Amino acid sequence: MGFLERLKRAIRKIKNKLIVYAILVVVIIIIFIAPMTASIKGAELEAQIIFSQDPFSAALWQALFTNLFGSEVGIPNPFGAIKMCFQEEYIGTFWNGIKTTLLIASIFAFIGIIKAIPKHEYEDIENGSSDWSENGEQYRVLSKNKGIVLAEKNYLPVDKRGNVNVLVVRRFWCW
Repeated sequence: MGFLERLKRAIRKIKNKLIVYAILVVVIIIIFIAPMTASIKGAELEAQIIFSQDPFSAALWQALFTNLFGSEVGIPNPFGAIKMCFQEEYIGTFWNGIKTTLLIASIFAFIGIIKAIPKHEYEDIENGSSDWSENGEQYRVLSKNKGIVLAEKNYLPVDKRGNVNVLVVRRFWCW
């Protein structure tokens, strides 16, 4: 089994988790990233100090916390922040926040997919199935109805002539 086939199996295996993860990322962008970027840019405009040039300015931090927790564009009103983020002065900061968030989310999604890749080609395949036979050929040896259970709809008849010994191999759990 090639790497691409194993990668496809891993994505199929965690598809539902990836959908939930994507929804979570969108919610994080709406609830946290939009208010944060609107507050940062609003603080820069209020304090007339660019955050990347002087991040330790007391006036900048005071304006940032005031905007983040107490204004109409802060965390209490994320939809107002999104509306603010699409204005001309705010859009660049907002897109930088989205790009950073998506980069971090993509790295975590990639790690999740890599961890879900099967270690060998027989992983997640049922043991003890009758997939080894075709067109009912197993019923020349086995029974459909009664006997010692081997797999679903496969029984070893006890009234059969010859060897009816069964070796059961399974994990032994010890608590």
